[in-house]
Amino acid sequence: MPATDFQGSFGRSLLSLRRDQVDSSTVNSTTSTMEVELDSFQRQVAEKFIDLNASGELLSLEWIGKLLDSFLCCQEEFRAIVFNHRSQISKSPMDRLITDYFERSIKALDVCNAIRDGIEQIRQWQKLADIVISALDSHRPVGEGQLRRAKKALVDLAIGMLDEKDSNTTNLAHRNRSFGRIKDNHHRSIGHFRSLSWSVSRSWSASKQLQALANNLATPRPNDVAASNGLAVPVYTMTSVLLFVMWVLVAAIPCQDRGFLQVNFFVPRQFQWAVPVMSLHDKIVEESKRRDRKNCCGLLKEIDRIDKCSRLMNELIDLVHFPLSDQKEIEVKQRVEELVEVHEALKNGLDPFERKVREVFHRIVRSRTETLDSL
Repeated sequence: MPATDFQGSFGRSLLSLRRDQVDSSTVNSTTSTMEVELDSFQRQVAEKFIDLNASGELLSLEWIGKLLDSFLCCQEEFRAIVFNHRSQISKSPMDRLITDYFERSIKALDVCNAIRDGIEQIRQWQKLADIVISALDSHRPVGEGQLRRAKKALVDLAIGMLDEKDSNTTNLAHRNRSFGRIKDNHHRSIGHFRSLSWSVSRSWSASKQLQALANNLATPRPNDVAASNGLAVPVYTMTSVLLFVMWVLVAAIPCQDRGFLQVNFFVPRQFQWAVPVMSLHDKIVEESKRRDRKNCCGLLKEIDRIDKCSRLMNELIDLVHFPLSDQKEIEVKQRVEELVEVHEALKNGLDPFERKVREVFHRIVRSRTETLDSL
């Protein structure tokens, strides 16, 4: 879809509404600069999501990494807007709106912790795939013992990849981990915030957390836009971006009680960034409706590939009889090579992805802390 198709005027019209309600004699160069700044933010968000519609493979580790990079850029620009106009943040209605945003952002921290658990779960699957690859090493003949070892690992992998509704995957060994428990000096300044960051419990629900994030999220009222000199618009924009990013993470990565489709996410098309965001939303919903994806534990492309590779390998091993024919051995080696390719993608992609999720967590914390301190 051409970039021009994504352009809208609602964000700009909301900002112009404030101009219409302010006497022309009060409009000065500072006001004009502020309007340019706020409109620039709307355009930047739109451009980021236009790029995401055109870049990479949707829901791959690389693509979600780009989504997180876009979020961090938007978050930094939003933080600058809030800081530059902090004198207005403590006034009504901005005090209410900014408080609401930061309350929602706290809920996003729990989603980040749950995603950390999901990454650890994927690493366990990666280790099982490694056992299969090691057992069926392409540089040596395949024996019965090796096949039994590979078969056991494949069965364990298949069980582990069942959706949490069908298996007890909530009992993860790393439930007590949290991005808030970083010991190095770089993060000591936010140590007092740790009480607001908790590890998810067995009763925690990703679906309910997303619903809490989305609850009562509405476009800014015209009188709030006017009273806030337009600042209500970027707050709504950043809240919507935050919700969308958390929704994508829950959609892609294993975590308990995902049910992410239950969240009613909608942005009026008149916002400059609405169409590209809703386009991505609709694509992800369609992906989740595919017959082979309905009961999956996560829509991440690499999860889909390792699931398909392991199932095909399992089916092939079930058909193997000894002595192994040359043709069957070739087929086994081919399946191993396919599994190696997926394994390498996870090996190279998971660590950078986890670092970006960690950075999102700490950037949210830092933004909230700095804003409250400045007030």
